[in-house]
Amino acid sequence: MSQLTISRAGRRDAKAPRQRGRMGAGKQLHAGPVTYLVLAVFALVSLAPLVWTAVAASRTDRRLAQTPPPLWFGGNLARNLEAAWDQAGLGTAMLNSVIVAGTITVSTVLFSTLAGFAFAKLRFRFSGVLLLLTIGTMMIPPQLAVVPLYLWMSDLGWSNQLQTVILPSLVTAFGTFFMRQYLVQALPSELIEAARVDGASSLRIVWHVVFPAARPAMAVLGLLTFVFAWNDFLWPIIALTQQNPTVQVALNSLGTGYVPDQAVIMAGALLGTLPLLIAFLLFGKQIVGGIMQGAIKG
Repeated sequence: MSQLTISRAGRRDAKAPRQRGRMGAGKQLHAGPVTYLVLAVFALVSLAPLVWTAVAASRTDRRLAQTPPPLWFGGNLARNLEAAWDQAGLGTAMLNSVIVAGTITVSTVLFSTLAGFAFAKLRFRFSGVLLLLTIGTMMIPPQLAVVPLYLWMSDLGWSNQLQTVILPSLVTAFGTFFMRQYLVQALPSELIEAARVDGASSLRIVWHVVFPAARPAMAVLGLLTFVFAWNDFLWPIIALTQQNPTVQVALNSLGTGYVPDQAVIMAGALLGTLPLLIAFLLFGKQIVGGIMQGAIKG
């Protein structure tokens, strides 16, 4: 009788660690004070340039030239913002940048998703060679394409027009490779075969199967593409003039003159950054949710 009791107790003791492990696995992890401290330091370092831009935009050029520099906001922010808006013509530039960045973002996400799906799930001849060629274009410095691209756009008669900036960026090799890598893991081939067995056309498969599965990656690619297109300076400064500029081209005019007003330049930079901050505040939660959803699927 005693041996039976001992054996039952041993089995209960053996099961106890497994039960505690299962209970512990369901609990939510809590960050310690060191984690919060590290995150706070990274947040301060990341926000420091933006805060300094706002502080400098609220001061005068004379105060910015003094030592030590100002560390808090002044009372000239509204005046400097108005001066930067008028001097750079940011009204037209903002509209042009919205058109350029929006068009590039939509086309890049759409075409990159379609191309990534083809490379990931469709079988066709020379698919591996074409993928290698696509990736190989990422190794070519963009500066090498400036001269032939400018000559091509001049032959088309598109000088100083927005399509000159939009056309070369309608799709990117990075976007295609990014979507291909995501769809290889996130989109089961069995799901596509099941849709074909049910009689779905290729367009319907793309719309009802591929796009829903690729939505998290499309959100991330869209944000990255919009930021890159909005901040692009090299090609727009060559292809456009101050009569029809994007934001970055317009801000370049604030630095001209014998003695540029640094406070007005900072105010213009702050105005040029605000649309990106607004876009992230509006869509940041969906984008982060998409990243987490993609991580869980992977």
